[in-house]
Amino acid sequence: MRLITATNLSLQQAGKTVMRDVNMHIDRGEIVTLVGPNGSGKSTLVKGLIGALNPSQGSVETAHGLRVGYVPQTLHMDGLLPLTVSRFLCLPHRHSFEAMARALNEAGVPDLAQTQMRALSGGQFQRVLLARALLISPDILILDEATQGLDQPGAADFYRKIAHVRSHLNCAVLMVSHDLHVVMAASDRVLCLNGHVCCEGTPDVVQDAPEYRALFGAGSNGAFAIYRHEHDHNHHDHKDGPDDA
Repeated sequence: MRLITATNLSLQQAGKTVMRDVNMHIDRGEIVTLVGPNGSGKSTLVKGLIGALNPSQGSVETAHGLRVGYVPQTLHMDGLLPLTVSRFLCLPHRHSFEAMARALNEAGVPDLAQTQMRALSGGQFQRVLLARALLISPDILILDEATQGLDQPGAADFYRKIAHVRSHLNCAVLMVSHDLHVVMAASDRVLCLNGHVCCEGTPDVVQDAPEYRALFGAGSNGAFAIYRHEHDHNHHDHKDGPDDA
């Protein structure tokens, strides 16, 4: 099922064209990742795709009643504020205990409901933000640099959880990331941006694109070595049984 389709999409910020001539789509059940240098238009494109920014040219079509879950790169909170995870999940709308328990379990942190937000580790905090996004049973989950501040093992673990959520809920995932060394392992398709779509395809296709290498250099090949390792490992696990990570 096609969830979002952009046709000849151009977007402006402060009167300046930031993205131009974008043709792309996102289908239910797939993970699409946007990569590109700072200022390449990744966040602007996300805003255009979800209707937060009107096109200066072209169009965006979304599935009727599309539910969008959003996980930001971080959320600044007063460290002195006494706020449990369950109370945080009820801001701004209350949810049932059962719904919160399901979301926390799906995010991989089932035992944190009564924990103070200020006591969470970085990885736990991001999992709670993920649980909050899952409360609406999203058709598409958007992660905007959601692993910024996590170390590489923590980021890789988070992406593995995202892959599990995608499989379990059959939602689409749109990721914006600089984590080239881990993000490829969880991606079905990658779009490389620099004011437009420079190249796109599976990670194996993108790695050989001269446009990608011009932006990130040959040193980024390590990302794809990890991608292949993770992909082969996951494929092996899938043959042996379901992955509960």
